[in-house]
Amino acid sequence: MRTVQYTGDDPKPNVDVVVVGEALVDIVVSPRGTAEHPGGSPANVAYGLGRLGVDTALFTSIGEDHHAAAIEKHLRSAGVDLLPGSKGSGGTATATAMLASDGSAQYDFDIRWDLPRIAPAALPKILHTGSIATFLAPGATVVRELLAQAHERCVVTYDPNIRPALLGSQFEAKTIFEELVPLTEVVKLSDEDALWLYPHLSMEDISNRILDLGAGLVAVTMGADGSLLTTRGTQVFVPSVKSAVVDTIGAGDSYMSALIYGLLLRGADGLAPSVLESLGRMASKAAAITVRRPGAHPPTSEELHEELPEHQPVAPRSPV
Repeated sequence: MRTVQYTGDDPKPNVDVVVVGEALVDIVVSPRGTAEHPGGSPANVAYGLGRLGVDTALFTSIGEDHHAAAIEKHLRSAGVDLLPGSKGSGGTATATAMLASDGSAQYDFDIRWDLPRIAPAALPKILHTGSIATFLAPGATVVRELLAQAHERCVVTYDPNIRPALLGSQFEAKTIFEELVPLTEVVKLSDEDALWLYPHLSMEDISNRILDLGAGLVAVTMGADGSLLTTRGTQVFVPSVKSAVVDTIGAGDSYMSALIYGLLLRGADGLAPSVLESLGRMASKAAAITVRRPGAHPPTSEELHEELPEHQPVAPRSPV
């Protein structure tokens, strides 16, 4: 496995958020035909953050093919940089999404996940990871090493974004998940993810279990039923925002981007109940905007402001 030294001479070494994880091309098959969109949950989160005006870089694994070129162009359009070591000689991963009439998606993946070890010169304010990148060998080993380096030195956020077909047994995947949670501060997962990991527990009990593993905040999204944000001693339910649904691709990633954005904006109140409610409202609104249009197309800060009058866009600042 290669080692890449990330030095102060590399592009944008002191970004606000570094996202680590897969970037791929979604091949979407629907009753309307077939279309291709750059995607991958971590890449979607990075793109969403860029559109919200957050200085963001992505550490991923793509090739030198036309799919990689499309991904780079897509990320650059939102101001997102690729970290050194993200491009290799192999092919770029794809995910074929079969859309049902209600807009829900089933996926078939063609992905290989490997990363060089990277030695960062400076840590960002927030390090985000998740999805296939945290489970699939050999790259998952590097992701874990990065989280271990960053833990307690910056805020680490994590979205497991469970893809059962790629994860082996449920026991193996849950073991990996529970080993990573202590290296994080914020864990976001869908209710489907939660019930796949813990099929016999309620959302409240699953949230508390993850808190017991070491997380400081757990956000569980429940689609049209809203989201649940839980810290030790506080639990806030945020209703979903009603929206016409074109498809659900990228909705959870938009929620995650807006949640990270909100963490950068929060003030001295930390994770007080009012802060949790604000975080949940902002993230839910971002997801609602995304499902109105095809593909993973998250809102800009201006769009979020127009849809959420109480949100005043300001320059992100350090988490507290």
